[in-house]
Amino acid sequence: MRIRPVGAHALLLDCGGPEQVEAWRAELWRRRAAGELSAVEIVPAAATVLLDGVPDPATAAARIAGWTPAGVAASSGTAEVRVPTVYDGADLPAVAEHWGVDAPAVVERLRRTEFRVAFCGFAPGFAYLTGLPAELAVPRLATPRTRVPAGSVALAGPYAGIYPTASPGGWLLVGRTDLVLFDVHADPPARLSPGTRVRLVSP
Repeated sequence: MRIRPVGAHALLLDCGGPEQVEAWRAELWRRRAAGELSAVEIVPAAATVLLDGVPDPATAAARIAGWTPAGVAASSGTAEVRVPTVYDGADLPAVAEHWGVDAPAVVERLRRTEFRVAFCGFAPGFAYLTGLPAELAVPRLATPRTRVPAGSVALAGPYAGIYPTASPGGWLLVGRTDLVLFDVHADPPARLSPGTRVRLVSP
């Protein structure tokens, strides 16, 4: 892990992969809650964690360099969201072909996988879910759809995701859910946040 200054009051942690990102995200959130770290925002991404609003970046960087995150397993007690999912997506046959199995086997694999929100982006409330092994990564569509319905459950690369609102998108659609994942009137608006465990269960 490497720590780099970003502007006057931010730090960027370069991590070795999704597991290290989640381990550092959990550790930094824990340290901030305990009063050991001052940062307005701690934002995980695919391979980095950004700390923004850090009053003294040099001191914070030295402190962080001496910490060792507990690891992903230690955060297994985080909240779990069960997402009722109907597996009837238009791209389910394509995913099955890419995996070398039939469609029911894809559905069974997705149902028994414990996903975890790695980071959020693309659209408000859109969570990138890790949990599938790297060998099951699938390509995005060559030409994105102009409109993907809200609640669509999809796969792209090594990630699973659920479209919280209707939007364009190039992910492979495997199912759908009626669960509301983003509501501007809720607190917080996004149901899925980094570190949350997710299960794509039968309705």
